[in-house]
This record gives sequence, C-alpha cells and structure tokens, in this order.
Amino acid sequence: MTADHHSHDHSHNHSHSHGAHSHGMGNEKRVMFAMWLTGGFMFLEAAGGIFSGSLALLADAGHMLTDTGALMLAFIATKLARRPADEARSYGYARAEILAAFANGIVMIGVVAWIAVEAVGRIMEPAPVMGAPMLAIAAAGLLVNIVAFKLLHGGEDSLNMRGAALHVMGDMLGSVAAIAAALIIMTTGMTIADPILSVLVALLILKSAIGITKESAHILMEGTPEGADGAKIADDLLGNVGGVCNVHHVHAWSLGTGRAVATLHAQLTPGTDADKALGEIKARLAEKFGIGHATVQIELEGCPDSSDMHAAGHRH
Repeated sequence: MTADHHSHDHSHNHSHSHGAHSHGMGNEKRVMFAMWLTGGFMFLEAAGGIFSGSLALLADAGHMLTDTGALMLAFIATKLARRPADEARSYGYARAEILAAFANGIVMIGVVAWIAVEAVGRIMEPAPVMGAPMLAIAAAGLLVNIVAFKLLHGGEDSLNMRGAALHVMGDMLGSVAAIAAALIIMTTGMTIADPILSVLVALLILKSAIGITKESAHILMEGTPEGADGAKIADDLLGNVGGVCNVHHVHAWSLGTGRAVATLHAQLTPGTDADKALGEIKARLAEKFGIGHATVQIELEGCPDSSDMHAAGHRH
C-alpha cells in the first residue's frame, strides 16, 4: 500500500478533523520524521553526556530515548487506529492510540524518577563537568527538538499526538536546561548547576506525564466523556425530545480521542411516534454531547409515576 493511499484513507476517515490535511502531511508521516530525527540525535547526546560528564545531557538523552519510543508507539497507533473494524474488533482500533498515550505517560514518570535519584547523588557529591562540549551538544539538541515539535504540532489533535508532542516539548526544556547549566559551569565553575537543572526539567515533565496518564486511564477504564454523565444526558433528553418521559440505563464512554459512544433506554408516552423519537434522541446526543454512535432501546409500555422515575436515576 503506497504512502499516497495511506494519506487518502486518513483524510477520508477523519473528515471531521479541523482541516488538518490542508497541511499536506498526515500524522503518520509527521510522527515518522520526528521519530528518526530524535532517535538519531539521541545517540550523539548520550555520547556527549558521557564524554562531558553532564547529567543534564544524559537526562535529555534519556528523554530522547523515551521520545523515540513514544513516537514509535504513536506511529504504530496512528496506523492501527485507521484500520477498519473487523470481527474481532467491532469498534475498530481507536483504542490503540489511547494505550500508546498511557504507556508514554508511565514511561515518562519512570524516567523522571531515575533523573531525580541520579541528581540527588550528584548534589551531595558534585562531579566534574566539561562546559564547552556540553553547551554545543545541548544547543544542537534544542534545534532538533524544535524541528520535531513543529512537525508534531502541525498534525491533528489527538491524545496520542499530544502525548508525542509533549515528550518533545519536555525535551526542548531539557535542552534549554542543559544550555543554562553549561553556561553557568563555564562562567562560574559551579558543576552543581547540572543536577539542579536536570531536576527542574524532570518536575516539568512529571506534571504533563501525570496528566496524560490520568486522561488515557480514564478512557481505558470506560470513564464517561467530559460533560456527558448519565444524569446530564437523561435530563437533557427529557427536556428536549418530545414524547420521552423516562430515560434510564444510560452508559457513555469513549473509544478514543473525540469518539464518544452511548447506550440508553428511553420510555415514551403512549401515542408517540417511536421512529421519530429515536431519530431526535440520536440527533440530540450527537449535537449536544458529541456522541456519534448511540444504541437506544425504546420502551413503549407507558411511563411510571414520578417516584419510580426518581428511582430510575435520571435526576441527581
């Protein structure tokens, strides 16, 4: 299958995205370029870190390693998410990118812990650091990160792409910190600046990594999409769809970024046109809650009295 065919498929399947394809390059290609770029530079930076004795450079190379892994996961996930549904995966493969984002977040938290432990040892017992080679490599690293970030930032918005861009952003901060540490060491000879700045970067990454991990875990745990809990959906349908007198058994969850689905039971007052009500319920779910796929069970046996309705749980 050619690359052209891939990009055609992508734009066809994601026609609802924010005109992302006017950029002329799909997420897949963007991620692949960024992956090769960061992966290649990582080796140079690790060697530079060992040569100059800089933890900040090694920490940045560690980021680049997780970046490369993150981008590889993002690349695989972007390909998988585009695969059509099959018998084994009736909803398709959209969850692949959420799994990738979750794995990214966990790995980053681990890297932060490693940097922190290393840095504490260095603060207690400062090690010699060579400022000039450290500065040169950190500056080159910053350039590589800026290019990778621009590539990823121009793509479509998804949790997976945000996860990948986040890694690279953390890396940019890592390079900036390494440049600052190198300048301090060159001007004052204070090698303690190296581990202190590496911890600063680690903390910045930690905040973002926890955010992505929580968001992806919520989706993996079938959590309700933001603003679409059962009580809200039930109340909204009761107030906006004629003939609906009770809504219960409401479940809403996300398959992936921006792909919410729901199931619910709706009871209608006698004489209501069931097909018309069904169409209006689905249209309302799509318009108000962004739920593109809903399975609605219509019940025609009339509505219970208000005490039973409260028991059915459509109100707070």
